[in-house]
Amino acid sequence: MEVALDKVTMDQVPNEVHQVVAPPYKSSLQKFITKVKETFFPDDPLRQFKGQPLKRKLILGAQYVFPVLQWAPSYSFKLFKSDLISGLTIASLAIPQGISYANLANLPAILGLYSSFVPPLVYVVLGSSMDLAVGPVSIASLVLGSMLTEEVSPSEQPDLFLQLALTSTFFAGIFQAALGILRLGFIIDFLSKAILIGFMAGSAVIVALQQLKGLLGIKHFTKKMALVPVLSSVFQNKHEWSWQTILMGVCFLVFLLVARHIEGIAVARTFASIRNYKVDGNKEMMAIGFMNVVGSTTSCYVTTGSFSRSAINHNAGAKTAMSNLVMSVTVLVTLLFLMPLFQYTPNVILGTIIITAVIGLIDLPSAYLIWKLDKFDFVVMLTAFFGVIFISVQLGLAIAVGLSVFRILLQVTRPKTVMLGNIPATTIYRNIHHYNEATRVPGFLILSIEAPINFANITYLNERILRWVDEEEATINDNLCLQFVILEMSAVSAIDTSGVSLFKDLKTTLTMKGVQLVLVNPLADVIEKLQKADEVDDFVREDYLFMTVGEAVTSLSSLMKGQSPTMEEEEAQKIVTEY
Repeated sequence: MEVALDKVTMDQVPNEVHQVVAPPYKSSLQKFITKVKETFFPDDPLRQFKGQPLKRKLILGAQYVFPVLQWAPSYSFKLFKSDLISGLTIASLAIPQGISYANLANLPAILGLYSSFVPPLVYVVLGSSMDLAVGPVSIASLVLGSMLTEEVSPSEQPDLFLQLALTSTFFAGIFQAALGILRLGFIIDFLSKAILIGFMAGSAVIVALQQLKGLLGIKHFTKKMALVPVLSSVFQNKHEWSWQTILMGVCFLVFLLVARHIEGIAVARTFASIRNYKVDGNKEMMAIGFMNVVGSTTSCYVTTGSFSRSAINHNAGAKTAMSNLVMSVTVLVTLLFLMPLFQYTPNVILGTIIITAVIGLIDLPSAYLIWKLDKFDFVVMLTAFFGVIFISVQLGLAIAVGLSVFRILLQVTRPKTVMLGNIPATTIYRNIHHYNEATRVPGFLILSIEAPINFANITYLNERILRWVDEEEATINDNLCLQFVILEMSAVSAIDTSGVSLFKDLKTTLTMKGVQLVLVNPLADVIEKLQKADEVDDFVREDYLFMTVGEAVTSLSSLMKGQSPTMEEEEAQKIVTEY
């Protein structure tokens, strides 16, 4: 007896069958509140207010709305010294970048400095990140400039172009702030990593090609952003190329690239030990949104967080958002006293600054990783990349997003269904096409549905399951027939009204074939809806509901018709009886 039990673990011994029960009762209102909370407030931002006195709640509320109140009361001169150095450092980069990016957006250079002055003041009060440095960025400048250029010529109608740019900034800010206030930041999740990598790389190529005008000294250059028109313009105007401009541009570009390679090493080392603090994505969206709304009323065009300046800000030792204030004051001094000096900055220098900044947007290691992990994602990435450089920034991004959404729809309408088999000497059941040792159980067809069931996929699931049944029946012999179809439903997280009808139809069809439908581990939402729809105990019978596949097979084996128990079943039953 003891020796036998040593050979067979207790997990292999069939225990009592555990009953599947419906979840505790909740009203429709309670379910709705829970759903809204999990959808829009997964981080439970109000938990810090629980159990606090009124005075403390008011303080926490003010700090939640204005994050500056969290660090300002304990701010010290020691912290200011670090922020001062960081602020001056990022200002030295923000000033030339601001001028260059304004040029990229086809706007007056001074607007780039305005956009590095006012928005940071707003972010200091509303932003929750200690490292983020805000201001104009290359991608936003490119998108804004390319969109507006399609409608208005910046050279022929400069005033209208400027008005449209500021109006676009205002509504962009309203949209961003609304997403943050309504906690709809998850909408941005539709921009997958593959899309972003392809989009940024394509945008970097387009931005760099646009700078050929300054690098080559061309005076007549296309306003279009696509690859073919740009290259055509370059070679059609070869007579305007200036070797002096080319030489100066190449030398300055090499200098900037070498210097950039040396910020890169330091940033990589620093970000390896990044500070441990939490950044609220929705609050950041609100801060950037209000930043653009206020900025649009003070001659600033669209701004956001800059990765390059944020990396430098962190590397320079920024302790709080005060570094943005220091940068803003530095830019103000430049606007008041130094602006005439920048009036004579050669276009070739501005072009090389932009090229240096956007080269970092081409992420080849990440692209190679996507190729290794998921070929479809790689196609999406290439779609975004080639769409941007050959069609337009907006259409390239839209096509890539559409392709990603199409993939999601395929996953929804064609959910994965696999056949499970038993791992010998265990009660574990796994995909027979994944685990070679998994074997089919005679008389049983065990399937796992690995997606929610809804109106979009019930037809496919019905046809796919019945095909499994037909294939299984085609392999039977005279001594054994298919008697049970077990659906393992651990991965079915939700079901709708149409999904309920699937089980009714399956039950009817299988009964006509003399086969019983068995459900294993239906989750709370699923079992509740199934039981409500099955008032006459027709297709959700308690004796055909189980918590595990192992319990289902063990319990139903005794009901099998015309089949003698297997040696494994006899051995297990013998052990239980002796025990």
